[in-house]
Amino acid sequence: MKPEAIHLTRNVFGITRRRVATFEEPVKKSDGKGGFIDLLWKGVVVVEHKSGGKNLTRAFNQAKEYFSGLKERDLPRYVLVSDFARFRLYDLDEGQEHAFPLKDLHKNVRLFGFIAGYETRFFGEQDPVNIAAAEKLGKLHDQLTAVGYHGHYLEVFLVRLLFCLFAEDNSIFERQQFRELIELRSAEDGSDLAALLANLFQVLNTPPDKRLKNLDEQIAAFEYINGRLFAEALPLAAFDRKMRETLLDCTTLNWSRISPAIFGALFQSIMDKKARRNLGAHYTIEGNILKALRPLFLDDLRAEFE
Repeated sequence: MKPEAIHLTRNVFGITRRRVATFEEPVKKSDGKGGFIDLLWKGVVVVEHKSGGKNLTRAFNQAKEYFSGLKERDLPRYVLVSDFARFRLYDLDEGQEHAFPLKDLHKNVRLFGFIAGYETRFFGEQDPVNIAAAEKLGKLHDQLTAVGYHGHYLEVFLVRLLFCLFAEDNSIFERQQFRELIELRSAEDGSDLAALLANLFQVLNTPPDKRLKNLDEQIAAFEYINGRLFAEALPLAAFDRKMRETLLDCTTLNWSRISPAIFGALFQSIMDKKARRNLGAHYTIEGNILKALRPLFLDDLRAEFE
């Protein structure tokens, strides 16, 4: 590709292709044979291009054949197929299909808002994404408890992770910034992940002008988070391969679909196995979570309106 897609990501949405996606990604198809995905943005979109006049339905089916060769967390929400004159965009989560010719691309740019992190949000306590969030973070909670990390330190640690997950899907961090840090800067066996997270938390609590000059560029790129959320020094929480995989699985969820108004119920369900089975209940801890988030961005928004 594929100049059209490059133009769309870079010139329209301000995202460089090298930052998020790879061309000709090798993958094993459902029939066991090898293939190459034209463009893969892990966890977001698969793009399949064909020459002019080719059957786009077949192109879509071919793109889906690649799914069996991807990790669960890398499965895309969107599939885009085209022959450079016609486009079809499939939203697999919502079961929607949008087809239009190249000449009407400018009329359909909103469909590609996901490239910049925009989308229509649906909030609700029984939204499946809320249940999935509780289950995934709850699994990590149980794994940390099993190795002896518990009590107050565990609660603070999980609130920080919850914030980081929410932040990268709500424009507080860059899109997938937290996920990419874990994927690219930690060993697959998880042995150095606890130290990496401790370093990140310290950086998040430090204004840019007070940070060390020789910080890893990927960590230094994170925004300063004021308030006290990252102020307390915590003991290192030892990770292993399975725990790292669980945290990466958490990053695949679209946390922008989770309303801060239900963070309390979500967090309580994470900490309590019994409550995890009844996520729809309300919990008084909600106010404490919002209290931590409000100084970060809600107060500024309120001031603008006033």
